[in-house]
Amino acid sequence: MDQEDRIALFLDYENLALGARDHRGGADFDFRPIADALAERGRVVVRRAYADWSYFDEDRRMLTRSHVELIEIPQRMGASRKNAADIKMAVDAIELAFERDYISTFVICSGDSDFTPLVHKLRELNKRVIGVGVEGSTSALLPPACDEFLYYDRLEGLDIPPPRSQRARPTRQVGVNQRPPEPEPEVDRRPAGEEPGRDVDTLAVLVAQTVAGLQGSANGEVTASRLKRTLLRKDPTFSESDYGFRTFGELLRHLAERTVIELAEGPAKGDPEVSLPEHGDREVAFGLLRGVVADLGSGGNPVALSGLKNQVRRARPDFSEKKLGYRSFLQFCKAAATAGVLDLRWSPEADDYLLTTQT
Repeated sequence: MDQEDRIALFLDYENLALGARDHRGGADFDFRPIADALAERGRVVVRRAYADWSYFDEDRRMLTRSHVELIEIPQRMGASRKNAADIKMAVDAIELAFERDYISTFVICSGDSDFTPLVHKLRELNKRVIGVGVEGSTSALLPPACDEFLYYDRLEGLDIPPPRSQRARPTRQVGVNQRPPEPEPEVDRRPAGEEPGRDVDTLAVLVAQTVAGLQGSANGEVTASRLKRTLLRKDPTFSESDYGFRTFGELLRHLAERTVIELAEGPAKGDPEVSLPEHGDREVAFGLLRGVVADLGSGGNPVALSGLKNQVRRARPDFSEKKLGYRSFLQFCKAAATAGVLDLRWSPEADDYLLTTQT
């Protein structure tokens, strides 16, 4: 545990929550995807959110259940209202940087460029800084200042708003420079706080997602002990015995036999290195995707991404992009396009991604 990053999380809640609602069709803000993303990066020891909580009553309950400390900033007239929250958050972050040497990473959840000087100062103090913001409301100045920046809209576990054609009525006009949504209505989703199903397929997806996140967000190998700690941070109630395994090692060996993961000798006895298969199943899955697109788009017609995953599952019921290490079906299709298996492009007319096979 001494090798883990200690993380301090600061949320400019008004900026984050209102940004999420304005740019995601009125959807409620969900803290769980942020918590899961940070669990893959280290141990969160401080969680603070700043707002006038009389305006966020339901959100306050959700954050309290996630053990976030709520800092009350009463509303005032004029610009001082917003500045009071920003200044308080910046002062607390700098104070913590000096008083808690063991905190190595600061997470600033805001898209406001006013926090750029705070980010620079924290990095001067030899702290790693991760930013989190809503894509449509994040200033272009903030992400380049951080060591890493996570767009809330792209986090794993977040519901994707349906395409505009499927909405009952538009909530606001789409800006010219706003990026198109990434539709994926067929992805399995679980509401925050709901108990996961205790079956091995659910477990395989959870482990593959977590290994992929650890490999993509941190340096060094992913050991079994590190994987187990991360799974516990995502779900403190996690236990391999719930899935019928006596030990975590037995669970990993079972998943390795199913080619969900690969095991290799680790730095310590009894603590193997865990990784995702690089080839094999992935190439077969790419071939499966190409075949389905070719059948649906006979004559060279493009095939829409929406509903495509259901067609792939009809051809192969056990298909899951998450078992291959991809966080979403769209990411899997983008990887297939990068590998030259097919073409993928966004179509404003169709309000969807279109896929065609290579000729």
